[in-house]
Formats: sequence, structure tokens, C-alpha cells
Amino acid sequence: MELSVKDRRRTVRNLVLFAIVSLTCGFVGLALDRLSPPRDPMQGLGALVWLVSPLAANLILRAVGGDGWADFGLRPNLKSGWKWYLVAIILAPLVTIIVFSVAVVSLSGGIDFSGFTRQGLEAYLPLVGMVFVGVMVKNLFEEFAWRGYLTPRFEALRLHPFLNALLTGLIWAGWHVPYYLYFLNRAELHMHTSLNLPSFILLAFLVLPFQALAYGELRLVSKTVWTTWLLHNVANAISLPLFTAGLIGPAGGVAGVLLNPGTAGVFYSFLMALAGFGLYRYRKNNISKE
Repeated sequence: MELSVKDRRRTVRNLVLFAIVSLTCGFVGLALDRLSPPRDPMQGLGALVWLVSPLAANLILRAVGGDGWADFGLRPNLKSGWKWYLVAIILAPLVTIIVFSVAVVSLSGGIDFSGFTRQGLEAYLPLVGMVFVGVMVKNLFEEFAWRGYLTPRFEALRLHPFLNALLTGLIWAGWHVPYYLYFLNRAELHMHTSLNLPSFILLAFLVLPFQALAYGELRLVSKTVWTTWLLHNVANAISLPLFTAGLIGPAGGVAGVLLNPGTAGVFYSFLMALAGFGLYRYRKNNISKE
């Protein structure tokens, strides 16, 4: 349904407010931690403010800002949308296997795979399960912010899905900036990449809009956030143990960054965007038939 002029203005206003909250909350959290420094930045009040604020903004704007709850995406739609849950489970492992295979065949020193060769799947798979459980709560806050608010609200404005993904991805990346600068332990960052911090932050602004297309189209075609929450959990669970457990070394050089099998990889993100484009075509064709 086309929004009225008044509703469009309200939606744009609320999206701007949401973006401001999302892009500044981490720095507000950092300032709070400066007043009372925590032993571990990820366990302090600042990290909590950073994580919770976008979802809180979503809830407030829907409750009192006039956005309403129709496109919140809380209903699981399991009966009608079970196939999209299968997509959410399969997509990230499939993309990772493709990137991993290409990287093993083509790289000469860009990524060190010796740890995976030594330890194998028997060391890797239990860690996948542990990480999946560990990120479930964190990803509730993320997905009900980005795909629970940005994606459907941009869709309500009838933005093209590619522009929707671009704007959502840029805000998503911007929200991560204080995390990379302050909350994330530097040693953990260096497990994932050999890039310096400014380059890694710039990389996030490149890859997250690509990934946002896959997440956003899965959200829209399934009409629920739970599919993207599941995809996010699986993607983290597949990617993080590769680096934190030393199964592969940090990506080095241009080839290493391009073919990094983790979620910070350029080829990984490009394949996710291709999947998102396929979902977009499917959704567009189905809409035209309705």
C-alpha cells in the first residue's frame, strides 16, 4: 500500500532518528565507560548501551512514533515459510564452502590453512555449535534492529531493494565502528585479519551492504525476522571458530582479503549478494503474479 505524504514524512523522520541513534549509541557507551572503566569493555555498561539502543529505538518509534507493528516481523510464519528457514540454514555454509574451496586451490600464502589441516572437522564442528548458542541473544538485538526496522521501513518507502540494502548495510557498518575501535579486543581482531584497523573498518562499509541484500531479501520474502536471525547465527557459527580456534590464519594481502572464508571476505559477501539478488528476483516475480 502506497504511503500518504504525511506517512512518508513521518517514516523518513523516524528512519533518520533511528540512524542517528544507531550511529551514535556506541560512542555514548564509550563515554559512559570513560566515567567508570570496566575491566573488559565488552562486559561494561557501554557495550550494553551500544547493543541495545538500536532495538530500543525500533520499539519506541513503533510504539509512539507512529510506525506501528504491522511490519515488525515477529511472527515466525513457520507453516507458510518453512523453506526460507532451510535457506537460512544452508546459505552461509554453502557460501563458505565455495569460498574456502576457491581459496585453498588458488592462494599462495594469502591465508594459512595449516591449522584446519591438522585439527580437521572433528575440532571444528563442536565449536560451530558452541558459537551458535553463544551468539543467539546478541543477534536478536541486531536482527530486530536492522531487519526488524530498517529493511521493512525502507521497503515501506518503496526504495529499490538495492538502495535498501545499501542504506541498511552502511548504517549496520557504521554501528560497528565503535565496536571495532573500542569494545573489540585487538588480539581477537588480529585473529581475523592482517589489515590495520582503518582498513578493516573501510572493508566493513564495503562488505556489509552486499550481505544486507541477502539478509534483507530473506526478511522480505519470508515476512519474518526469525529467518534472518537464524541466518546470522549460522553465519557467525560457521565463520568465527575458523579464526578464534586457530584453524586458519588471518587473511593477508589483497588475495587473502578477497578470498577470506569468513564474513569479512569480499568474495563471500559478493556470493551472499548474488543469493540476495536471486531472492529479490523470486520475490519480484511472485509479487507480479499476485
